[in-house]
Amino acid sequence: MASVTPQQAVAHPNWSMGAKISVDSATMMNKGLELIEAHHLFDVPSDRIEILVHPQSVIHSMVEYVDGSVLAQLGSPDMRIPIAHALAWPERMETPAEKLDLAKIKSLTFEAPDLDRFPALRVARQVLEAGGAAKTVLNAANEEAVAAFLGRRISFLDILRTVEEVLAQADATTARSIADVIDIDRKARALAQDLMSEMAA
Repeated sequence: MASVTPQQAVAHPNWSMGAKISVDSATMMNKGLELIEAHHLFDVPSDRIEILVHPQSVIHSMVEYVDGSVLAQLGSPDMRIPIAHALAWPERMETPAEKLDLAKIKSLTFEAPDLDRFPALRVARQVLEAGGAAKTVLNAANEEAVAAFLGRRISFLDILRTVEEVLAQADATTARSIADVIDIDRKARALAQDLMSEMAA
């Protein structure tokens, strides 16, 4: 993974999501950020949210009920579908996305994520459970590190190294206002830039 190039990292086999999100998908930081989002959007504690690796990118979320049944949301891996959903809410609108053909796909597979190979998932969960403004720091540091990787200033593995070091050094006290959030974000980005400059030196 140390030799992964930006071109390799953005070449997602199923999705066209843009460079930044594709790199997040390669590190699995996107799933870490979605873990944090799910916690806040649905008021579900961290220990009740599980992440699964699903190579076909057809099932996008599942909810388990108390009776043991599971409801899954399926769709073609096309970003125009969730964008259309957000634009038309609470209605639905047509999209040019390819219709889902389960007979053509034939099988759906799942596996638990390898936290040694994708430590971003572990870091994101730790940040969620730590509380405070650590989530702001995580996002800011990750955005700066991904931009530096895409600009070939750091290596693929340096993305998470940068994020972890910024988390270790940044002041992640509770933000009490939008101004606090903006200030914490700005300082985390500056710290990430300083750390990456040292890496490149």
